[in-house]
Amino acid sequence: MSSQADNMPAVPPIRVPKHPQWPELGASEKSTLKNRIKQLMDEQNAVLVAHYYVDGDLQALAEETGGCVADSLEMARFGASHDADTLLVCGVRFMGETAKILNPEKTVLMPDLGATCSLDEGCPADLFNAFCDQHPERTVVVYANTSAAVKARADWMVTSGIALDIIKHLHARGEKILWAPDKHLGHYVERMTGADMLMWDGACVVHEEFKGFALERLRRLHPHAAILVHPESPDEVVDQADVVGSTTALIQAVQRMPNEEFIVATDDGIFWKMHQLAPDKKLIPAPTAGGEPPVNPVPTARGWA
Repeated sequence: MSSQADNMPAVPPIRVPKHPQWPELGASEKSTLKNRIKQLMDEQNAVLVAHYYVDGDLQALAEETGGCVADSLEMARFGASHDADTLLVCGVRFMGETAKILNPEKTVLMPDLGATCSLDEGCPADLFNAFCDQHPERTVVVYANTSAAVKARADWMVTSGIALDIIKHLHARGEKILWAPDKHLGHYVERMTGADMLMWDGACVVHEEFKGFALERLRRLHPHAAILVHPESPDEVVDQADVVGSTTALIQAVQRMPNEEFIVATDDGIFWKMHQLAPDKKLIPAPTAGGEPPVNPVPTARGWA
């Protein structure tokens, strides 16, 4: 049985910056820039690790240079197993922090320290500590999409891939949970486990935009498509899913399922890796607040096709 704490501290509004408009580069300019990046990486004995959500060109560059494309925890683990002195982390700030936690002896660089996550921003450490102090009887479990300071206060830190198993384990021991920061992922875990979970009122600005009514309309246009949903999405979207899972789980689903079409409810950066591994599959972004299906279901500007 879940509850939203009445005495949860007021979190300042999250300001989402406009996405930067990068200049379009020609093939020659892009090649020159990539060669310069590779040169700098060689000089600093650096390896590039990129998240599934970043631009396809960065994912391609990571793989070309012996790095990896993965989820946030696997990015950090890859760095720990690599002999590079410097990790170049293409992702948001908490991913860089996670990489540093697992690689304290290495230099960790990020192209843009201003790249952040609404879940991280919406769970300030001072307010979260106060919230935990008000509920000392509860076991504190936080999602990976949080700052290092918030993780330090937790009893457990989970990824979307292991959240169900950890909460099932704690529930079986009779423990009550204080969960942060994503309420949608928390509600999904609670429904699947029956655990008593007190939720922090946070949400991902990307996944919260997916709407159940719009997805239902799109499903009618593509009746044979499999619906893949990240559990940070609202309940009415998760309830329509054929597969609910982490970024890695959704990518694996595209590879193994026989469907020719997939409607995907997560950040569209994931389409680059999906298309790389399953080039014959048609990938359709799930509709957001506008409610209209996309005109071009497989955009090519980011290298998905």
